[in-house]
Amino acid sequence: MGFKEMSEGNYNAENIQVLEGMEAVRKRPAMYIGDTGERGYHHLVYEVVDNSIDEALAGYCTAVDVTVNADGSLTVKDDGRGIPVDMHPTQKKPAIEVVLTVLHAGGKFDGSNYKVSGGLHGVGVSCVNALSEWMKVEVRRGGKIHRIEFSRGHVTKPLEIVGECGDETGTSVTFFPDHTIFSCRAFKPDVLCARLRELAFLNKGVTIRFRDEESEQRREETFRYDGGIDEFVLYLDQNKKPLSPVMHFEGSREGTTGTVQAEVSLQYTDSYNTVEQTYCNNIRTIEGGTHLSGFRRALTSTINKYGTDNKLIKDKEREMLSGDDMREGLTAVVSVKVPQPQFEGQTKTKLGNGEVEGIVSSIVGEKLMTFFEENPAVAKIVIEKTLLAARAREAARAARESTRRKGVMDGLSLPGKLSDCSCRDPEKSELYLVEGDSAGGSAKDGRDRATQAILPLRGKVLNVEKARIDRVLANNEIRSLITAIGCGFGDDWDISKARYHKIIIMTDADVDGSHIRTLLLTFFYRKMPELIERGYVYLAQPPLYKVERRKRIEYVLTDEDLTKKLLVLGLDDFEVKDKTGAAMDKERANGFMRLLAEIESTSKMVEERGFDPKELLADPEAKGSGASMLKKEFSSLEGYGYGPEDWFGGRLQKTLDEVRAHGKNGLSIYRFKGLGEMDKEELFDTTMDPAKRHMLRVRLSDAAEADRIFSLLMGDEVEPRRRFIEENALNVRNLDF
Repeated sequence: MGFKEMSEGNYNAENIQVLEGMEAVRKRPAMYIGDTGERGYHHLVYEVVDNSIDEALAGYCTAVDVTVNADGSLTVKDDGRGIPVDMHPTQKKPAIEVVLTVLHAGGKFDGSNYKVSGGLHGVGVSCVNALSEWMKVEVRRGGKIHRIEFSRGHVTKPLEIVGECGDETGTSVTFFPDHTIFSCRAFKPDVLCARLRELAFLNKGVTIRFRDEESEQRREETFRYDGGIDEFVLYLDQNKKPLSPVMHFEGSREGTTGTVQAEVSLQYTDSYNTVEQTYCNNIRTIEGGTHLSGFRRALTSTINKYGTDNKLIKDKEREMLSGDDMREGLTAVVSVKVPQPQFEGQTKTKLGNGEVEGIVSSIVGEKLMTFFEENPAVAKIVIEKTLLAARAREAARAARESTRRKGVMDGLSLPGKLSDCSCRDPEKSELYLVEGDSAGGSAKDGRDRATQAILPLRGKVLNVEKARIDRVLANNEIRSLITAIGCGFGDDWDISKARYHKIIIMTDADVDGSHIRTLLLTFFYRKMPELIERGYVYLAQPPLYKVERRKRIEYVLTDEDLTKKLLVLGLDDFEVKDKTGAAMDKERANGFMRLLAEIESTSKMVEERGFDPKELLADPEAKGSGASMLKKEFSSLEGYGYGPEDWFGGRLQKTLDEVRAHGKNGLSIYRFKGLGEMDKEELFDTTMDPAKRHMLRVRLSDAAEADRIFSLLMGDEVEPRRRFIEENALNVRNLDF
């Protein structure tokens, strides 16, 4: 429903506009898929894949294939029963057409075909259809292959039989998102694989295959985990030292709408952080809900009871213990199957079914107590870790008290080195976390004092991945950070008290700056994850070079950008020929020179790590990204008529050097060594001015992978980190020595 434009005195029935079906989705897509950016773009895929997984949950599907096609479309194919193709009794059209064009139409409402399902609103796949430039659906059912085609939610080719399929059954959906609606333009394999891996963990025995035919590398991955969520926990903990085996509990109870199934896997490690991944009907509930609260209640009560009954916890200690203490170092995956789940909206971020809390609490409590009684040594380790966490928390109480703020308007307890802004509206306020006093001084003097606050950081922030809460809160820089942000910490956390909705990490473009940035991101991810989830954390992008030509100054962000600029300038009045001697036009010449620059960069990177690029290129058995990049680049070089001998013989390197040198004529190039080298005007104009600056927003697209990488790179285990560095050394293009 919408409103036509009208004058103040002309408001009657004709001004009320009713949007029906596909038009409603296209008019307000964010209501159905969250947004029209990257998340919404990929959410289209999840809606289709979830239908295939629902078939797996019902026991009719064993394999799902997801393919990014060469033209940018995407196909989801399964071996389920196939969408019904017979005539719908009331709609007088094929059932498949009803499912794909009518909102709130599907086979998941009466509970007979799908006992549990993620998509209970009946708008999922029809929304995908409405938001796609085109969609083609093939169904293998009843020995026939049926096909129907759509454009923006409307039938363009009616259902027809196009072939025979024998006993094979299943559904294949191919769609191309409507780029007049979405700002995103392509599917990202890493984003898709994160969700597909997650689904494979949650549905043991189901094979999910991914193939990317759009990129030149033709990526293929297969996800299948017969160990289910036990393997999920091991995946999350692969870079941590385990203190217990993986504990697995599952069971079912009758609820008001049918049988509720609960499955939980957990493991304690020597980490100081807690990882809890919760799901309902395969949908990740990022805000938790009743299943999470039920799990936590059971864990707390069971540890308390077992510890007290077995004299491992004294009465005074019991009074001191909190739920957070009992979850320190815990990794848990909680998955429930609920016949009629109550989610908050179509995007399903929080489970609201009240009965689920008691069911999960009952199942976990009973089975965890049995496990402790049968494994007293493990129970003792868990309780000892819990008590250590509680003592550390008590020791940090005074430090935490000093970080509290009474409210957003209260500035009395703000750290002295904070140069605050005058604005008191968090949505308009920005906090810059600046490396060093020198850059902090320039930022302080050059900022917009109304909306931009500056907090200079001295030295490197504590690595919270390897520190307990008492050490974290004893660190001066972290205490200043907590106080400045204003949300409190731990039990006192309140996101509504955030004093700034843009927290911008601004560090030098070198190794030390990258390390400080990583330490700050580790702190936010581990201790204030909601700041990242809400999109409040940003990375400033200061320029690396200042380029001056004929009294005109430009700033360049990266080495790659500088090379591109020099090559464009260098091609003025410069003729580039292919191997036959024919002159290239400007567009082809520019592509050729950029390719040579990529080959040069990759070759240097390989040589710096002790490899011979010529040998890597010639070796068919050579593995690693360095070899694959070289082969890809030299394959592209063949399109210009040149081969490896032309590069390694020095001919093409000479051409690249000449063009680059020609581009430098009349240029003055200055490389900034740090933020402190810029005066206040330069720093503001290049890095802080909202009208000109470049910033990266930090988003969490794959929580499981983020946890794994933070544990790997910032944790205590050295061997996994060494292996990671060795395996990925050739991926690094920009590294200061």
